[in-house]
Amino acid sequence: MNAVIKATGLQKSYGGNRVVDGLDLAIHKGECFGLLGPNGAGKTTTLRMLLGLIAPDAGKAMLLDLPVPQAAREARIRVGVVPQMDNLDPDFTVAENLLVYGRYFGMHDSEIEARIPDLLEFASLTSKRDAKVPTLSGGMKRRLTLARALVNDPDVIFLDEPTTGLDPQARHLIWQRLRELTSQGKTLLLTTHFMDEAERLCHRLAVMDNGKLISQGSPRELIESNIEPQVVEVFGETSGQWANEHAAKFAQRFEVSGESVFCYVQDAQALVAHLHAQSELRYLHRPANLEDVFLKLTGREMRE
Repeated sequence: MNAVIKATGLQKSYGGNRVVDGLDLAIHKGECFGLLGPNGAGKTTTLRMLLGLIAPDAGKAMLLDLPVPQAAREARIRVGVVPQMDNLDPDFTVAENLLVYGRYFGMHDSEIEARIPDLLEFASLTSKRDAKVPTLSGGMKRRLTLARALVNDPDVIFLDEPTTGLDPQARHLIWQRLRELTSQGKTLLLTTHFMDEAERLCHRLAVMDNGKLISQGSPRELIESNIEPQVVEVFGETSGQWANEHAAKFAQRFEVSGESVFCYVQDAQALVAHLHAQSELRYLHRPANLEDVFLKLTGREMRE
């Protein structure tokens, strides 16, 4: 299968610090590919190199069969971008933002005007066509930014944390719209800190840390290959003492974080029966998820 986005041995350093270190990546047509990692992992720098906005120190990047940054202008004609922060023009209405943005791609006004009704319907903003940007809610602005990224009917869409700061209703609406895009054959490259978002939307994922790609595969493959199938979270003031005395008897692996103990097990039956008799402790039994994988691979310590 031909790769729509491809990176081979990408490297980038700033001030002697290797931000991206030998990245290899191949993203195929019609898939939503997630790029995950803690702050400072190199995700944004990777996106900028794949878009041709900055040149790598070493390695090669291809976008829609064109080398970037050498042919970045030609490649980006067929690309949409949803940036991490909304950069809509506050002096324009919703429709005017779409019109002006379309002109950057050399589109005629009549062509853009013909697309605006469908874009507004896609973003659930039809009734806001003539509203100025400052009057929109955060969720509306984010949906408008997504609609704007589609004005040129792109083949590839880069989305940098598209639902940060949104309420659950707005997030779910954007998830629905992104699924519609992949069903149309669009290719999405998504960065997010929401592991449930990545697990729901992405066909494949890559986890980055310290500039390196440390694991990749489908969400199910990453969970099955990196983590025990069951997790029991134990809470309470005495959870640390309980962990010292009992956790190793029941769990294949456990981690203590504050007043929580995360027990990773193949079969939780014995552990749950034991905890049921501990009145001073609370617990939650659940299947392992992508967040468990992420924390195992990248650690629980805070990143600045």
